[in-house]
Amino acid sequence: MKKLFATFTVIAMLAFGGVAVAQDAPAAPAEAAATEQVEQPEAAPAEEVAAPAEEATGMVALHKTLKTKFIEGGAGFMALTLVTLVFGLALCIERIIYLSLSKTNTKVLLAKIEEALNSKGIDAALEVCRETRGPVASIFYQGLSRYNEGIDVVEKTVASYGGVQLGLLEKNLSWITLFIAIAPSLGFLGTIIGMIEAFDKIQQVGDISATVVAGGIKVALLTTLLGLIIAVILQLFYNYILSLIEGLVNEMEDSSISLLDIVVAYDKKQK
Repeated sequence: MKKLFATFTVIAMLAFGGVAVAQDAPAAPAEAAATEQVEQPEAAPAEEVAAPAEEATGMVALHKTLKTKFIEGGAGFMALTLVTLVFGLALCIERIIYLSLSKTNTKVLLAKIEEALNSKGIDAALEVCRETRGPVASIFYQGLSRYNEGIDVVEKTVASYGGVQLGLLEKNLSWITLFIAIAPSLGFLGTIIGMIEAFDKIQQVGDISATVVAGGIKVALLTTLLGLIIAVILQLFYNYILSLIEGLVNEMEDSSISLLDIVVAYDKKQK
């Protein structure tokens, strides 16, 4: 029995040992994989550094391409066309800043005017308008300053001065439309000049050469392309400016009606 028990003990030890070895065997590759996973992110910074380098290289290549095309299109007409973009964008930015600063919280302004009228009278309401920036406050000030002449005069003053403020909002828009029209016109003018130069070269050579014709046509197409791109850019800004003006005009008209209602209610209380 002792021998039999000893034999079973040895067999059991060998069996458990084999299982332990079998379980420990994959541990090494797993640890190696874990080590690789831990060490792998170290390569990420190199990729992150390489990405900006590729972007910088791409920007440099794009800049060189644009510079080359600009020279090929004829520096004279290309520069003249770019001038329209510079002046057009300057006017667009000026209008956007002016219109953005012209926005007024009309609900708050009307509430202050109504409170000032009910508590201290017309002079206090005029002071509120004087301290508020924007075309709406200016219209309110002009209307309230004519209160002593009657409600009808206040209404006519608000309507007429609203037209004055609308003219100020639309200032310089005609110049922007002019540059929108001039930019493609200069491009087409460069196209015609490029075609004339191409035919002059053909006449000098005495034979139609693909190289000669392609050179003139290339100049023509580049100037036209630049002019159209500038016109599209300015047109987008122009439409955005128009949308800002429309919003301000609607706000002026709506708030003017509310102001007249407040003045009429105040006038009834005074009588």
